[in-house]
Amino acid sequence: MKPFLLTLGLLAAVGTSTQTFAQAPAPTPTGAAPKPLVLPEAPKGTGRLTGTVLDATTKKPVEFATVALLPATGETPLDGTVADEKGRFSLRGLAPGAYRVQLTFLGYAALVRDVTVTSGTTDLGPLALTATAQQLGDVTVTGEKETVEVKPDRIVYNADRDLTNKGGVAADVLRKVPLLNVDLDGNVQLRGSSNIRVLINNKPSSILAGNLADALKQLPADQIASVEVITTPGAKYDGEGTAGIVNIILKRNNLQGVNGSVGAAAGNRSSNGNFSLNARRGKIGVSTNVSSYLYYSPSASNLRRVNFNGAPENVVSTLTQDGSGNNIGGGGYGRLTLDYDPAKNHNLTVGVSSGLNRNDSKSDQTNNLVSLVRPADNQLFTRGTNYKFQSQNYDVNGTYTRTFDGQKRREWSVLGQHSRNRNLQPYSLDQFDGFTATGLPNYRESSDNLSRNLETTLQSDYTHPIGEKRSVEVGAKTILRRVLSDYQIQTANGTDAPFAVDQLRSNRFDYDQNVAAAYATYGFPLGKKLNSRVGTRLERTDIVGRFQQNDVTRFTSGYTSLLPNANISYARKPGNTLRLAYSRRIQRPQIYYLNPYENRVDKFNVSRGNPELDPEFTDSYELNYSTFLKGSVLNFSLFTRQTNNAIETVRSQRLDTTITTYDNIGQNRSYGGSVFGSFKPTTKWEVSGSSTFTYVMLRSGFLNTSNEGLIFNINANSTYKFSKSLSAQFFGGINSSRVQLQGRAAAWNWYSIGFKKTILKEKGDLTLNADNFLTARRDLSSNVNTPFFNLEQHNYIALRGIRLAFGYRFGKIENAPPKQRRSIRNDDTKAGETQGQQ
Repeated sequence: MKPFLLTLGLLAAVGTSTQTFAQAPAPTPTGAAPKPLVLPEAPKGTGRLTGTVLDATTKKPVEFATVALLPATGETPLDGTVADEKGRFSLRGLAPGAYRVQLTFLGYAALVRDVTVTSGTTDLGPLALTATAQQLGDVTVTGEKETVEVKPDRIVYNADRDLTNKGGVAADVLRKVPLLNVDLDGNVQLRGSSNIRVLINNKPSSILAGNLADALKQLPADQIASVEVITTPGAKYDGEGTAGIVNIILKRNNLQGVNGSVGAAAGNRSSNGNFSLNARRGKIGVSTNVSSYLYYSPSASNLRRVNFNGAPENVVSTLTQDGSGNNIGGGGYGRLTLDYDPAKNHNLTVGVSSGLNRNDSKSDQTNNLVSLVRPADNQLFTRGTNYKFQSQNYDVNGTYTRTFDGQKRREWSVLGQHSRNRNLQPYSLDQFDGFTATGLPNYRESSDNLSRNLETTLQSDYTHPIGEKRSVEVGAKTILRRVLSDYQIQTANGTDAPFAVDQLRSNRFDYDQNVAAAYATYGFPLGKKLNSRVGTRLERTDIVGRFQQNDVTRFTSGYTSLLPNANISYARKPGNTLRLAYSRRIQRPQIYYLNPYENRVDKFNVSRGNPELDPEFTDSYELNYSTFLKGSVLNFSLFTRQTNNAIETVRSQRLDTTITTYDNIGQNRSYGGSVFGSFKPTTKWEVSGSSTFTYVMLRSGFLNTSNEGLIFNINANSTYKFSKSLSAQFFGGINSSRVQLQGRAAAWNWYSIGFKKTILKEKGDLTLNADNFLTARRDLSSNVNTPFFNLEQHNYIALRGIRLAFGYRFGKIENAPPKQRRSIRNDDTKAGETQGQQ
């Protein structure tokens, strides 16, 4: 067993951090050496230890409490498990003798009991955990969450446990989540697929309605409590896309009293400030958060494109571009939540959130086009561009939840939400002859581009238990979307010439999409340890689109989709689960893909959307196994996905201009596996790691092209506590290049190190973080190969960053009973990436 544990340690050393068993560290003299890496092995025997974990006050089971078997002396676990949904646990194969059992769970004081194991079954009976009343700064919370938790249907990354997140943004947090891959532009992939849906607090947010990569820069990391990754959602979820759902859970208050926090961070790449205030007394609770942020970075790029006729050796023309610029942006985000319990078993929650973002980017780009067949077409000029981005958004939502006495799993909820996102993306450019932007411009251009997204959702869900192990879930939902893109292009030849509207490139596009859905799920046992869940979702989509330039052009479409899913799980014992799942999902194109607006900031590389896109359909299969071993957690997955009618990026050539758009022309097949592991070599040291390997096969009969290859990402996270008030953490990740239908995108890596010092009687934290400190910038290269041209592009992004963050907590809090609350989940649309931004 010891060689196996050593191998496990080496595996986990290439992964992300977690604490498998939340326990109070034993006192260690300052400067004492850490304990050895190899964990002791529990003696083998026929003994069995059982018990039930209960809440000391309510006498109800504490679900999924952590159970660790400790030696009579010492703190390193010999064995461990987690309690089931009824609080029951069982440890088998134990040698007779004296041990200690340690029980922990978030919000409860740890319980340690001496036990004597016999050769038969030793039943400890009910074991009561006491909720911890705490005053910030005066009492240390004993029940501490793991950084990463593996649950039956999802992996949860507890961001508030990771000190290297201090002062960062949401993209920094998502980079550390197992199974996710976030590149340096902020584009998110799950198991090699970018077709995912990102939610905030289980519902879509207007902050995410536009470009996801830009949105992840707006949300401060300090407001994120955890991130959930759901790879095979059930029928109650909307169509989540080929890969799954990423749900960002923001910090919220469910505690009696008044408390809050204030924080600030300053760095050479980003800075932010945040404030939160929470109050709860009796039946009413109010929670508010406000934050502001600023980010800045220089950039550089170069591109080389070779056009050819028939074969790469028959070169027709070459284009080279060299550019540099500066980017600065900032904004704010705020939310207010009111929670009210009008009567027992009734809860009403109303919330509003709003955000704004401003971005100003200035750049110069030199263009040199050399034609070997038409020398008269040669061009050499420099463009100076000023690009501005302004985004405003808000969400208003309300939830009513009804629970029932004596029926723990029975629940009915009604939810409503209205969100609005408004983006302005104007730019202006001046073009100058020669290698530099000097003298008078010989061409000028400006663009006004307004896009708006309105979304209204109504939803009702009902869960009804049938006996102890059966349940039925039913629900209905409607989503009303109203999308607008109003764009106008003005051009002028020469310095003194007046601007004139380019009618061919200007238009107004309205797009209405109405979705009605109903679902049903039935969960039932197939045996003592075997459980199953089957369900289906029926969705009807109706679309109306209008172009309003001169004569109104109107198009309509509609379709009905049946989306079944099923899973079977086998639990050998609590914490050891084998699960097989299948789901069929739909993913509708978002405004990013639909917007027909042509972005011509670069006249040789134009991007635009396609309003005639159809949805994608994906069939996903997954086999997953989770287990706890000697104080360690392991999770293995095998998966395959097939997407037909896939929306793919398409690049074509029109004279000397590359046109980038999207079309339903692809078939995407993926086969892969992932592994996640975590353990604690000592009470002060946590190590964990994850890796995902995916073989991607892309085909397009329309383009008569294909591409395939292996992609992977590996990351590691390690935390060490030097003392009660000082800790350090390291994170690192390696990501391979990405396979695309017409080329590949660059490989990249990311690493950071942080130190945290608790000050001011444990009410304050001072954190110093350094990111990618060995390299000033990173090259995000990509290549595109088509029958008409080959393109190689390099984007250099400033990465080396350092930031100092300070946080302070104030107020007095006491535990309040947890409440189950539903929230809107609109996860049916395909979100965009930064490439070819509309």
